[in-house]
Amino acid sequence: MTATIDGQRVQQCAERVFGAYVESMLVLMIDLADRTGLLDALAEAPGTSAEVADRAGLAERYTRECLGALVTGGLVEYDPAAERYTLPPEHALCLTGDGARNVAPVSRVPTLLAHYVADAASVARDGGGIPYERFRPDFTAVMDGLSRATFDQHLVGSVLPAADGLVTDLHRGIRVADIGCGTGHSTVVLARGFPESTFVGYDVSDDALAAGRAEAAQAGTANVRFENLDIARLPDDPPFHAVVGFDVIHDQADPAGVLRRVHRALVPGGVFLMMDIKASSRLENNIANPLGPLLYSVSTLHCMTVSLAQGGAGLGTVWGEELALRMLADAGFADVTVHEVPDDPLNQVYAARAAAA
Repeated sequence: MTATIDGQRVQQCAERVFGAYVESMLVLMIDLADRTGLLDALAEAPGTSAEVADRAGLAERYTRECLGALVTGGLVEYDPAAERYTLPPEHALCLTGDGARNVAPVSRVPTLLAHYVADAASVARDGGGIPYERFRPDFTAVMDGLSRATFDQHLVGSVLPAADGLVTDLHRGIRVADIGCGTGHSTVVLARGFPESTFVGYDVSDDALAAGRAEAAQAGTANVRFENLDIARLPDDPPFHAVVGFDVIHDQADPAGVLRRVHRALVPGGVFLMMDIKASSRLENNIANPLGPLLYSVSTLHCMTVSLAQGGAGLGTVWGEELALRMLADAGFADVTVHEVPDDPLNQVYAARAAAA
């Protein structure tokens, strides 16, 4: 039987698809304007394209064309009589500055991952995945840019208090591991905030660890060190009083094994603080999530595929709260609580305790 075609639905689908194409190109212009300092220059004061270009140290012609995209994309305002561009203060809050509300660095995620679509098409046909090494060092740098402000503003004051008593213990002095620490900024923030405690950051990327060591040296934090280590082999002697992991578990080849290893590496009653993606494990519950397309796309082009490249579980970015809670319980953790992360719509925090002796 021939299906009856609803012409209105065809038109709606075409508009939706072309709308996605339009937004994707706007993302590239946000990335360009962020990298070049155009947004920062426009946030200083309204101006003509020549004035903004002069403040940013850019060529006027490129500035004018990029501003055209930002104006028609609804991010920048334009006065045609004065030929003057304005970045509204509310928009400047979202697109400039060192604060956690600046989401302009997120634009680098699709810009970067677009390079791996052809590779993903290949492994989708033939199986396997794209090794993590293929994404380095660019992906590590992008993740650093996404999380740095959140760690600076909220790690000590909002994230750590999710685990009752942890901040007090840190002030007293305990041993802490930061697993999958990347460039180590989170580890340095912890070490700087709690000089009585000792911290070790583990990662498999030498270039990222070198960045962490350099930042620690510049900060003068003598209570932190970094080691190249697959966290599936996290040491347990002597045990840690706390382990933290920020957006790392869902990338692992054997995430269940890593969680068991973390549990084994903790003292009885020790804390595991896991920051990971805020989503459901069930697709139908994510349909209304406006970030859903981003999460599943990042999973396809990075998080899932780097796990599959190792013959792993391919858990993916959107493993979700239900599965995360079940896996934490299976690993032996008790009293797991889930908390929001301020200014971060992508993540939530799981505070879990190792079983007491």
